[in-house]
Amino acid sequence: MAKLVFDIETSALALENFDEAQQEYLFRECQKLSDETARATRRAEIQQQFNLWPFTAQVVCIAMLNAETAHGQVLFTAADHHEEASETGDVKFIFCVDEAELLTAFWDVAKHYETIITFNGRGFDVPFIYLRSALLGVPISRKDWLGYRFQTDPHCDLAEQLTFYGISGRDGAARRFNLDFYCKAFGIESPKSHGVTGTDVNSLMAAGRYRDIAEYCLRDVNATVLLYKLWKERLAGVK
Repeated sequence: MAKLVFDIETSALALENFDEAQQEYLFRECQKLSDETARATRRAEIQQQFNLWPFTAQVVCIAMLNAETAHGQVLFTAADHHEEASETGDVKFIFCVDEAELLTAFWDVAKHYETIITFNGRGFDVPFIYLRSALLGVPISRKDWLGYRFQTDPHCDLAEQLTFYGISGRDGAARRFNLDFYCKAFGIESPKSHGVTGTDVNSLMAAGRYRDIAEYCLRDVNATVLLYKLWKERLAGVK
């Protein structure tokens, strides 16, 4: 059964994309604060969260690997930038002119796989790309990735598996950690070991460092593949 491992990177949309009513809605809670400094601080915090919401951010990169063969591709966008496709080992780096082209290319690949593997894909990546695809009118080739939660086919979310579906809540033995923490615990090279994290994407986009985003996203996927193999060997089937 073909298994696709993927991860996305997102970048906040500029405030100018939202009209006055939308901005008032987004920052409404700031107006409840009487202190001007506190208002400004909270406003900045909310704006930093824009990357997390598909109505305030866009997909700028998707890295994909076949779990068995390690062949794959990284799709990435870059404003006013033109770059030919290139290869690093068995992975192709493909420039897309915009988000719609990127998502279209992703769904064309996804339809050839029976199962996907993610880290927190159920809570973030999948709903994000579903909603962005809907907003842009991009046809979705797989609409079954948010189905029955307590199964690993067609979607194995390692964040769910390593917490046994949140059995311990926030503070118990199976509390949830981030991918970086799990990788270090299991002896896997962290995708953050090269000095780039997801919080850097906005600044990297502004600096035109699109390939750095693509390579970071691929490191996330490589780490997820290795973590999946450890989970499958040591924990799969635990009930």
